[in-house]
Amino acid sequence: MSVSEFDRLVVTPRRTQHVRSRPRPTGPTEERRPTAPPRDENAAARSPSLGLIMMLATLGVVAYAVFLLNPANRGDALPYVMVITAETVLVAQALLAMWTVLSSGYDPRGFAFHHAQDRLFDLPEIVRDEAEDDPSRWRLYLHDRPVTVDVFITTYGESLDTIARTVRAAVAMRGAHRTWVLDDGRSDAVRDLTATLGARYVRRLSSHGAKAGNVNHALTIAKGEYFVILDADFVPRPDLLVETVPFFAEDDVAFVQTPQTYGNLDNLVSRGAGYMQAVFYRFVQPGRNRFNAAFCVGTNVIFRRAAIDDVGGMYTDSKSEDVWTSLLLHERGWRTVYIPTVLALGDTPETVEAYTKQQLRWATGGFEIMLQHNPLSPRRRLTLDQRLQYTVTATHYLTGIAPLVLLLVPPLQIYLDLTPMDLTISWGTWLLYYAGFYAMQIAIAFFTLGSFRWEVLMLASVSFPIYTKALWNALTGKEQAWHVTGRAGRAESPFNFMVPQVLFFAFLLITSAVGVWKEWGDPWPSLALAWNVTNTLILGAFVVTAGREARQARRGAVAARHAAAPPETTPGTTTPGLVPALVPATGGAA
Repeated sequence: MSVSEFDRLVVTPRRTQHVRSRPRPTGPTEERRPTAPPRDENAAARSPSLGLIMMLATLGVVAYAVFLLNPANRGDALPYVMVITAETVLVAQALLAMWTVLSSGYDPRGFAFHHAQDRLFDLPEIVRDEAEDDPSRWRLYLHDRPVTVDVFITTYGESLDTIARTVRAAVAMRGAHRTWVLDDGRSDAVRDLTATLGARYVRRLSSHGAKAGNVNHALTIAKGEYFVILDADFVPRPDLLVETVPFFAEDDVAFVQTPQTYGNLDNLVSRGAGYMQAVFYRFVQPGRNRFNAAFCVGTNVIFRRAAIDDVGGMYTDSKSEDVWTSLLLHERGWRTVYIPTVLALGDTPETVEAYTKQQLRWATGGFEIMLQHNPLSPRRRLTLDQRLQYTVTATHYLTGIAPLVLLLVPPLQIYLDLTPMDLTISWGTWLLYYAGFYAMQIAIAFFTLGSFRWEVLMLASVSFPIYTKALWNALTGKEQAWHVTGRAGRAESPFNFMVPQVLFFAFLLITSAVGVWKEWGDPWPSLALAWNVTNTLILGAFVVTAGREARQARRGAVAARHAAAPPETTPGTTTPGLVPALVPATGGAA
C-alpha cells in the first residue's frame, strides 16, 4: 500500500535520527524500517580526490604561467602579447574558480534550518482541517507563526503545454501558497489555461523592465512574506518549499537559490549549454556560500519580500536582473543561501539562436557590472571575499573572448612567420607545460562531470562573437532585447546567428591548406599548423551542427505546412467535418 505524504510526515524520523540502511522487506507484512538519508549532495565537493586534482591543477597553472612569462621563451612581440593577454585571463579565472570549488564542501544547513523544518507544519491543524490528502493546503510555519508564500511563474510567449506543466506542479507543491502566472505575453489562451489549473493570472499594460519589471508589478498585487520565481519551463518538485522556507528562520537571509537542472539534453547545443553550467551549479555556487556571495540566477529561487523592498525591488536596468539584485542585497548586508538540491527541472537552449540570445543577455549583464558597478571600488559595501567573487562574475565572459585572440596566433606564423614562443623549444617541452594547464582542466572536467564533454569545448571555443558583441553592448550602452529560452514561435536559420563563425571557419580552413602546402615534406607538422587544424575542426563541428539543425528545421516546417493544409478530396466525396462549397449545409441539392 502506498504511503501518503501525511503518513510520511508523521512517521519519518528527523534527519539526525536516520538509521543505517537495511535490506528491503521481502514479505508483505514485514515492517518497513526507515532507511539512511540520501547521499550527501556535498560529498563530491569534500572528496580528497577533488582536493588533490585541484592542487595539481594549481601547480600546473603556475608552471604554465612561469613558462609563458620566461623572457628566454619569448618569441615575436605581436603574437607573444596576444598569447600572454588571452592566457592571463584564462589562468586568473582558473585559479579563482579552483579556489571557490575547494570551498564548496560547506553546508549552509545549520541547527536553525533543521529545527525550523521539523516544525514547518502543524500536524493537529492538518488533521482538524481534514487536509491529510492535500499537502498544498498545509500551512507553513516559522517561529511557530504562519507565513504566506506566493509562487510567481513568469511567462513570455512559451507554449501552452510548457506553461501547463509548470503551473500544475507549482499548484500541487507541499505547503500552503498562492500560485500566480505573470504573463508578459498577454495571451488570452494563457489566461484561460491559468483559470482551469487553479492559479491566479496577472497581466500588465507594458513590458518595462522585462522579467524584473514583471515581478515588481506582481509584488504590488501579491502580498506574501516570501515569493518564489519560476521560469515557465522549470517544473518544480513537490518539496521545493519544504527544502527552502526553513532557511528564513534566520532573519538575515534574503533568498535561497537552487540549481538550474535540465531535462532536454538531446542535441549537441543543449548538451553543451547544459554541461557548461553543471560545474557552476554543483561546485562554484556552493563554494560561494562560504563567502556569502552566492547570487540569484533568475529562477528556482525564493525571496524574502522585506529584503527586496529594502533594495527598492528587483533591479530593472539590466537584463541580468538576477545578479544585479544579488549584488545590491549583499551591499545592504543581507545573507544569501545556495543549496545544490535539484528542486526544479527545466529546459536549456536547444538551438543556435536560443543559445546565442541567452549567452548575449547573460554576458552583457556581467560586463555591465564590471563597467558600471565595479565590485573592487572602495565605494562598494562588500567584504573582500564578495569583491573577489563578484569580480570573477563580472569578468567571467572575458574567457569567452580569449579564444578569438588565440585563433589568430597560428595564422600569424603560417602567413608571416611570426611566432609567440622561441622556435628552439621542442614539442615535448611545449606540451609538458601546456598539458600542465589544459590537461589538468580536462581532468577536473572528468571528475566533476563524469567524463570529458567535447560539446562544452566546442561551444566554449566558438562563442567568441557572442561575448565580443556583449562587451560592445556594455561599452556603448546598447539595449539588449529580452529573449526567453523556451519561447514558442518560428525559429530562424541558425546561420543567421553565426556569420562570424562561418567566416572564421573558412579563413582557418584556407590557412590550414596553406600551412600543409608550406610544410609539405616535413616529417612533423609545426605547432602552429597543428593548432590551426584543431581550431578548424572545432569550428567545423559547430558549422556541421548548425547545418543539421537547419535541415531539421526545414523538415519540421514542411511537416507543419502539410499538417495545416486541408486534405485533398476527390470529386463527389466529402471529407468528414468539411462541407463542399457548392452544397448547402443542410445537405440538399443546390
